[in-house]
Amino acid sequence: MQKILIVDDEPNIVMSLEYVFSKENFEVYIARDGSEAIEIAKLKIPDIILLDIMMPNVDGYQVLKFLKENDNLKNIKVIFLSAKNKLSDIELGLKLGADKYISKPFSTKKLVKEVKSLLK
Repeated sequence: MQKILIVDDEPNIVMSLEYVFSKENFEVYIARDGSEAIEIAKLKIPDIILLDIMMPNVDGYQVLKFLKENDNLKNIKVIFLSAKNKLSDIELGLKLGADKYISKPFSTKKLVKEVKSLLK
């Protein structure tokens, strides 16, 4: 079973994604901020992380930077899910090493397809 870590501080997004990916037979982990995301990533080493950018304490950019600098975690696939949808935000996210950048609001059906294509 593939492991997915959903990182977002908006409970509605977390709940809907947890439901969708559980139905798709993923082992789902949840983090509500960046520091929690880093702790769970170190413990569980997920196959993919859905990562919000704007969060309290540690933001998504800092989480991604940490992952990429850590040998055990640098190969985890990362999709940024963010309301920051200016071209400069998207370019920065991809430059830092995200595999995909999807703007909110997003289609869960499309997101599932993106996740599955990254994990092939």
